[in-house]
Amino acid sequence: MTSTAPKPPNDLKRSGRALWRAVLGPFDLDEHERQLLHETCRTRDLCDRLQTVLDAEGVMSTSSQGVRVHPAAVELRQQRITLARLLAALNVPSGEEEAAPRAPRGVYAIRGGAG
Repeated sequence: MTSTAPKPPNDLKRSGRALWRAVLGPFDLDEHERQLLHETCRTRDLCDRLQTVLDAEGVMSTSSQGVRVHPAAVELRQQRITLARLLAALNVPSGEEEAAPRAPRGVYAIRGGAG
């Protein structure tokens, strides 16, 4: 663990910077992992901007096809899925589990003999 984490990139907003610090405070990442973290933080900031649009304009919008779900709501859902996948790819513990290394997804240990 390093004593000081690298500064967040200049393009990150409040939530992205907070996520950057939360991950790089306790964890040392290789350069490729920092690139992935940067994209994760940018996605987090995008989710905030989309939520701001929804808070201001509401979840429903009027279009030429009538009243529909606001396009920002659809995009926010997609960005939240992307954010979850990026966080999983970083393999950072959620805080509810120990910081011990985890087995890759889809790999199961087989115990004992054939049953």
